[in-house]
Amino acid sequence: MKLKQVEYVLAVAEAGSFTGAARQCHTVQSALSHQVAQLESELGVTLFERNSRSVRLTEAGRVFVQQGRQALEAVQRITDEVVASTGEVRGRLSMGTISTLTSPDPIELLARFHRRFPHVRVELVMEGSEKMLAKLEERRLDVAFIGVWPGETVPSSLCSRSLCNEELVALMSPSHPLTAHDTVTLGQLASCPVVDFPVGSSAHRQSAEAFAAQGLEYNVQFEVSTVQHLVAIVRQGLAVGLIPQSLSHQLTDVSTRRVHNAPQRSVRVVWPKTASPATRALLALLAVEDEGAYNGPAPSSE
Repeated sequence: MKLKQVEYVLAVAEAGSFTGAARQCHTVQSALSHQVAQLESELGVTLFERNSRSVRLTEAGRVFVQQGRQALEAVQRITDEVVASTGEVRGRLSMGTISTLTSPDPIELLARFHRRFPHVRVELVMEGSEKMLAKLEERRLDVAFIGVWPGETVPSSLCSRSLCNEELVALMSPSHPLTAHDTVTLGQLASCPVVDFPVGSSAHRQSAEAFAAQGLEYNVQFEVSTVQHLVAIVRQGLAVGLIPQSLSHQLTDVSTRRVHNAPQRSVRVVWPKTASPATRALLALLAVEDEGAYNGPAPSSE
């Protein structure tokens, strides 16, 4: 088995086609297909179900992809760890973040990280907390900033640290009738159209459970995938929203009000137990910001 063959299989799995994988790997499709077929012959299994319209992983293929990612990561880790032993950090850092993250500011954090470690290739991904946790377990992300209920745990295969807890506040257009109140209740919000993130996301669940705890229906009429769309819908007066208090200070042309018994969230940084040198460097940079001097290894899991 050649490492190039492993890379090709992973590329096909990610792209969903041999054509897309060949483009991603900067090779011709015939060469890539031949290498994958040769690998399947050597293993004595079929990794992909092929038809004229799609390519899907078989059960053997799913196992191969999981182990293949770990194998390629281990090979890359050899180089990164050897270089790191000389005091230089190289390699790749794939960082995920929820769209409502304000502390730390992800762009400002990456800017300072890049100035300190210019030889690290950085990828920034913005997704929901659940998807990022899955990618961390699959080793498709190196570190992620997620939002969960205070006290909610992350998978035991990952390490995490709480960064802050904060309440959600009600976001509404300046002309909304509820702006006449300094503080609003969930009961008042239950009578309004609401814009929120998709059902199944932690952001949606936190709010929905807060309403359900008071026997109220959570009247979501607009579902969005980004905080920018949420704010835009509120500005148009179409709905009210619930956002972290820290984010509200950055917005214009909208009004915010505190909410009695407001939903809360905990912002956590999460990473695999076997962190790469680049991940350890980012965690150390975070620790310098949050807790003063930091000279030890990455923070322990909770």
